[in-house]
Amino acid sequence: MARPYWSGQIQISLVSFGVKLFVATESKSEIRFHQIDRKTGERVRHQKVLASAVEESPDEAADPVERSQIVKGYEYSKGQYVTIEAEELAHLRVPSKHTMEVSQFVDEAELDPEFFEKPYFVVPENEAQTEAFATVRKALLDTKKIALSKIAFGGREHVVAIAPAGKGESGGMMAYTMRYQAELRDPADYFRDIKKVSIESDSLGLAKELIKRKSAAYDASKFVDGYEVAVKELVDAKLKHLPVPHEEIAPPVRGKVVNLMDALRKSVGGEGSADLPEKKPAASARALPNEKVGLSLVKPTAKATKRQEPKAAKATSKRKTA
Repeated sequence: MARPYWSGQIQISLVSFGVKLFVATESKSEIRFHQIDRKTGERVRHQKVLASAVEESPDEAADPVERSQIVKGYEYSKGQYVTIEAEELAHLRVPSKHTMEVSQFVDEAELDPEFFEKPYFVVPENEAQTEAFATVRKALLDTKKIALSKIAFGGREHVVAIAPAGKGESGGMMAYTMRYQAELRDPADYFRDIKKVSIESDSLGLAKELIKRKSAAYDASKFVDGYEVAVKELVDAKLKHLPVPHEEIAPPVRGKVVNLMDALRKSVGGEGSADLPEKKPAASARALPNEKVGLSLVKPTAKATKRQEPKAAKATSKRKTA
């Protein structure tokens, strides 16, 4: 098992127990790029140098600064810094470095997804802590509550939400670091210009039916990084001296957009269905495959209609002969 990212106490009033936190995520991408000189093919490396050396002689290679000579600096005025040693940061008086003191409990539905940042696995520090750990976990599970606290690591203090993992009688807990309110942009700046529209009940019913038909249990294994797959195909083609694959941009579809009601009806395939509101689609409307349609359909162009006329005429001729 990996080393814990943080060890300390969870404290709820007079109740406390030791826990360990493990990072719950890891990067699985196999794509790694390096900076390469186009002429020589050599890898380009970065070095830490003095800013003054670069400003005075930008075309000359500057001597690198030794790692032991580099310290953190806080800019308290333009170009003026106060140096901070690593040991000084390590001994800051921040109680949440060692103890997550629960300040309150909230309902699960109260926390908006945009506040969540990064997940961690929470386990008891040792067997002696398991009873208190399991009791608090079960209480959170039964009451459908989440504990809010603070935790200090990584150079700052985070708000943290602690919740039971899974629904079983035994198991672990999850801790989620959360963003502060000040870190989120004001949604009103982006949503205020959205025009208010009246929603027709029939269209709403069709939209709900579309959602119902496309609903399924979440299976994380079904989702893969398409960008990574495409990069691997590109690399493989270059290594084998094959044609480089590139994006095939579909030509823009021309025509008049069919109204939302017709688009929804075609998407759910609900024409004449007893559980959907009936509305006869326009005679000239032609459905495209659902994957390309979404919530909008198009009427065929005049050119496309002409291409279909000979077949229609032939069919009429056969019926007359019969």
